[in-house]
Amino acid sequence: MTALERIFGTAKPLIAMCHLRGLPGRPRHDAQAGMAGIYSALRDDVLALQEAGVDGLLFCNEHDLPYSIGVGVEAAAAQAAVIGRLHGELRVPFGVDLLWDPKSALAVARATGAAFVREVFTGVFDTDMGLLAPDFGELAGYRHAIGGDEIAIFTNVTPEFSRSVSGRSVAERARGAAFLGADALLVSGPQAGAPVNLAELREAKENAGDVPVLANTGVTDRNAADILATADGVIVGTHLKVDGSTWNAVDPQRARKLVDVVRAARARG
Repeated sequence: MTALERIFGTAKPLIAMCHLRGLPGRPRHDAQAGMAGIYSALRDDVLALQEAGVDGLLFCNEHDLPYSIGVGVEAAAAQAAVIGRLHGELRVPFGVDLLWDPKSALAVARATGAAFVREVFTGVFDTDMGLLAPDFGELAGYRHAIGGDEIAIFTNVTPEFSRSVSGRSVAERARGAAFLGADALLVSGPQAGAPVNLAELREAKENAGDVPVLANTGVTDRNAADILATADGVIVGTHLKVDGSTWNAVDPQRARKLVDVVRAARARG
């Protein structure tokens, strides 16, 4: 059983992004609306996505531009608080992402009962946020130390806004991450909402062994079937929003349509 089947109870899951509004300590935080504003907007999105029938949710501080390689304790605390307040209404498995801080993501996941985290755990990347060089060994040790061994690690092998410093191929990065113990590998386009490179997706899939590979950006109701012919699942944010804008609220009609497309692709195998 793969991590996807264990967590979501299905093959080829559709994991929907839940974008928190700007958190405390970040430039886009609305101090007047405060935590109540973050909670209210997030709750509306969560309920709409669950009603549409998505298989899982992924909470992310997408609005915290410009992103930072290390988030403050105030951001981690705020994200944990909002997820905790929503906990009684969550009906599907969920994950946590705190851009671009895997240690903080693990801490929030442990505090909230998240099933997985999405971050970059392997490789060295030249990014728009600076040099990204995670220590997977240290992070895995931290996960164990906080009692989080059951938190699955979804690692991005082609992160947005970046390039590999070493120039190693996607195949090499996929083989390495799988060998080191990642639970799922993610392939992304150049930025949020941008389509994945299908050749890179196939390259990762062919070299990941039994570790599932998901498309992490740019999935729409028009390309989902083609992507799922290779990918083991999809993570979708931008396409589910009003007018297909990352910064808007969830559009229930778009969400229902994509759920139908993914279910049809799943049925075809």
